[in-house]
Amino acid sequence: MKILIVPALAVILAFSFGSCKSSSGGGQSLLCDTACLNDTIKFTGDHKLKPYVYITVNNCQADSIIWSYNGMESDRKTKFDYSAAKMNKNFVRCLFKETDFAYILFNDCVSGRGFQIKLPYDKSQSFVMKTSGINNIDPKFSISDNIVAYTDRGNIYVEDITTNKKAMMTFGEKLDIDYDAIHEYIDSVNVTNSRIWVKVKVKEGWKELEKNITME
Repeated sequence: MKILIVPALAVILAFSFGSCKSSSGGGQSLLCDTACLNDTIKFTGDHKLKPYVYITVNNCQADSIIWSYNGMESDRKTKFDYSAAKMNKNFVRCLFKETDFAYILFNDCVSGRGFQIKLPYDKSQSFVMKTSGINNIDPKFSISDNIVAYTDRGNIYVEDITTNKKAMMTFGEKLDIDYDAIHEYIDSVNVTNSRIWVKVKVKEGWKELEKNITME
């Protein structure tokens, strides 16, 4: 199965971090511009049935998510429950797996917190929201484009969305991570299909952890 990665309102992935600061200070610095959202953010996959995802806007904030494809009986729709998060259309990614599902990845411009929303097209399945995403929208997080990664404060989990296979690496202890100040706890991450590397703050101080992985 093919996977398509689409940035907002474009066909080519083209994010520029030159005008944005690293979120190393948590909520005290900006990842991206918090200008008012005015227009619906639209993504379309390259499958012949043209799966799409729309993020509608109300009062300068993301308001609802609508997703469907040509020939689907009716659209799916859900309220965007994290309207306080400051979304910038140039710092949102959409990953399509044909007409199986789409993934919306974005980071709050103010805190840098990563969000991940899995949107299945099968109406018997519910959408899933994670608020501890390790997204490569953040310039300190390098994640292969076919992989989504997130943490639960004690581990980092990765999933290849082309195969649904997964892997993980433990930090060795539970961390009191504030996801709104992620870089105070997780400085940087590098994930490929065969390796996880993380620089994380544990009791003894900053530590580099590494693991060779096999997706299963």
